[in-house]
Amino acid sequence: MTRDLPIPADWAEITPEWMTAALAADFPGVRVTAVHVTLRDDGTNRRARLGLEYAGTPGPRSVFVKAADPAHKELIKLTSGMFHEPRLFRSGLPLPVEHPAVHTALIDEEREDFLLVMEDLAERGADPRDATRPLTVDQAADGVRALARLHGTYWGARLEQHPELAWLEPFVPWDGMEIAPLPAALDRLGPDAPPAVLELTIGALIDDIWKPYIASLTTGPQTLLHGDAHIGNTYLLDNARVGFLDWQVTRRGSWSLDLGYFLQGALTVEDRRRAETDLLAEYRAALELPAAELPSAAEIRDGYRASVAHGLTLWLCTASAGELWQRPDIALALAERYAAAYADLDTAGALAAHR
Repeated sequence: MTRDLPIPADWAEITPEWMTAALAADFPGVRVTAVHVTLRDDGTNRRARLGLEYAGTPGPRSVFVKAADPAHKELIKLTSGMFHEPRLFRSGLPLPVEHPAVHTALIDEEREDFLLVMEDLAERGADPRDATRPLTVDQAADGVRALARLHGTYWGARLEQHPELAWLEPFVPWDGMEIAPLPAALDRLGPDAPPAVLELTIGALIDDIWKPYIASLTTGPQTLLHGDAHIGNTYLLDNARVGFLDWQVTRRGSWSLDLGYFLQGALTVEDRRRAETDLLAEYRAALELPAAELPSAAEIRDGYRASVAHGLTLWLCTASAGELWQRPDIALALAERYAAAYADLDTAGALAAHR
């Protein structure tokens, strides 16, 4: 993987020579002759799809690039970590889950900038999902097994055996969400939402639910977390295999964060209620850990119940902000799912047992 290219300030500055060097490790011998910006999708990061042309041996027809946006650097440092994703892919360690191939990961610490050159998943027919298009139970089961493979590979002492991950930070709470206008989100949930959720104040949500759960992630076995495994960071291949993208929030911590955040948001409320016991058993079996390290079924269940705290907090705060951070229909759909799970699973009781 190329490590010493300069990071362009704008996509128009990516020359054929620059892209040839960026692709050289994965596509030796290719020579790019033209680069075209075919799509821009800037948000908290700068993103674009670049069409490519070649002389002689062809490489990928297009790639996807992602870099820091100067306007959002402070937000990224606060909530995500500026360099976690590029450091993860520069490490070269295997990720036993479906994910986009990264051809080049660049870091400029002095400028607080990074850049990733990744495969364009559209070239493999990937189907990006979001909350308006939930997964089926069978699809969610594939995602659950994938997360279990990731967690089992780096479970406990195995994580410490990889000095390439020495930079990996624990998952800890961040400040800022306490300013969210929570009543706006609760109004959008409507009167049929669980009373225990409708009665929440922003102080109770952050200080009594979210922060105690996040604090629990640094106790017990630690593993490599995706860190942001909600359905909006997934895609499907062949309508069956679940892939995970956007690894910017990767951290170390308890397995429960990834499992709960994924499963409770990826399914409809009805499908989750019907299938979650079986899906938790799927996760436990797919960890493939020795008996002495394998969490019991009850431990899996209790950690999963507590994990609703994270999804509920993030998506109530997101839904309270209108269109600022996410499409309102997506934010509301996820807030509704985590709110239902909070009541169904007695998350308050699970959190009390953690203390």
